[in-house]
Amino acid sequence: MRHARVKAEGAGCYHVVSRIVDRTFRLDDGEKEIFRTMMRKAEAFSGVRVLTYAVMSNHFHLLVEVPEPGGVDEAELVRRMTVLYGAAHAGNVVRQWAEWRRHGSDYLVGEQQDRLRERMGDVSGFVKTLKQRYSMSYNSRHKRTGTLWEERFKSVLVENGERAKATVAAYIDLNPVRAKIVEDPKDYRWSGYGEACGGGKAARAGLIAAHDSRHYEQSGAWRHVSARYRVLLYTAGEERHAAYGGQVVRRGIKTGAVDKVLGSGGRLPLPEVLRCRVRYFTDGMAFGGKAFVDQVFNDNRRFFGPKRRDGARRMKVGEWGDLRTARALRINPVAVPATT
Repeated sequence: MRHARVKAEGAGCYHVVSRIVDRTFRLDDGEKEIFRTMMRKAEAFSGVRVLTYAVMSNHFHLLVEVPEPGGVDEAELVRRMTVLYGAAHAGNVVRQWAEWRRHGSDYLVGEQQDRLRERMGDVSGFVKTLKQRYSMSYNSRHKRTGTLWEERFKSVLVENGERAKATVAAYIDLNPVRAKIVEDPKDYRWSGYGEACGGGKAARAGLIAAHDSRHYEQSGAWRHVSARYRVLLYTAGEERHAAYGGQVVRRGIKTGAVDKVLGSGGRLPLPEVLRCRVRYFTDGMAFGGKAFVDQVFNDNRRFFGPKRRDGARRMKVGEWGDLRTARALRINPVAVPATT
């Protein structure tokens, strides 16, 4: 079922998911590295900030922050073109603009610059640029033609506050754990958390921003944020064993126990439910506090049936606190992943 895409007025935060066509496993380690490089270039070109991400073998997740609309002058356009397309291409474009101006065709310069600006400061423009650039590169290197991605990416509008953003960020960074690729999310190189733990400045800055850290401008910002984030990601629900003898010294919920809880309609602590497949993050339309989701509902009333009176819906299974979603998703909203 094709769901409507909702967007914020002005600045906004989105969880984006897109999959390889037929969901085939095409992205090996080398391809993931190429994708990450292109992601950073598309980020710099569009002005859309990547807070965290996970590049998997047949899909990717992004948590992105779209800025308030603002003017991009010609010098900034050239700088961004240079990042995305390279100095040679940007130089050719600048020379073409100069040629048009010499012949009194300034309007052609304005039209081309406006088309470039339309691709900036917008989640759809950012994802389109990233997917198109990577598809062209992949097809060229692998001597193939045709589409690489499923036609439409999914997105959920996320409240621009620490509680909602950190929760979705953790869900994204736990993808390789759910897929049983690694036991500790810091060991997966092609994720925001893994990159940040490896010293990546852009990844660290993204996760700091996801936590709305008051220590953002301080030198110890990452140490402060990483300690809090790791509790949510990993340690809060981890089963621990003694160094010698293997005795359990702190019990954690294992997959079998999770299945049992889900089957009985019980509730899981947030760090544990984030290790499951959670459709609220991909199909819930909007995610955040009650007031935020109600406002999204009111702004997008046309997407809902006439009998729907309010927006925010409580979520099942997990201990979500004050977080809500716009869609109730009655069928299997949370499930233990069976495959990678």
